[in-house]
Amino acid sequence: MAKQSMIAREAKRKKLIEKYAERRAELKKRVKEGDKEAADLLQLLPKNSSPIRYRNRCRITGRPRGYMRQFGISRINFREMASNGLIPGIRKASW
Repeated sequence: MAKQSMIAREAKRKKLIEKYAERRAELKKRVKEGDKEAADLLQLLPKNSSPIRYRNRCRITGRPRGYMRQFGISRINFREMASNGLIPGIRKASW
């Protein structure tokens, strides 16, 4: 289980990403056109507002690694749920 502080940090980053997404996209477009002032303004945005800094986590355990986007859970929880028949359409092969 992930620490509550780590989960809270990711939630804070997600809010910042949503808050600055439009402004960041506009500045990036201006930078591509060659506007050097826009590049300076882009640097002034908070670092945690960049989508690169956000880490996907398992909805059940908060595990950051082995995350499966399609299901929103880690590979370990996926395997357990598939073995118990909780995920429709998934049959256990030879794991």
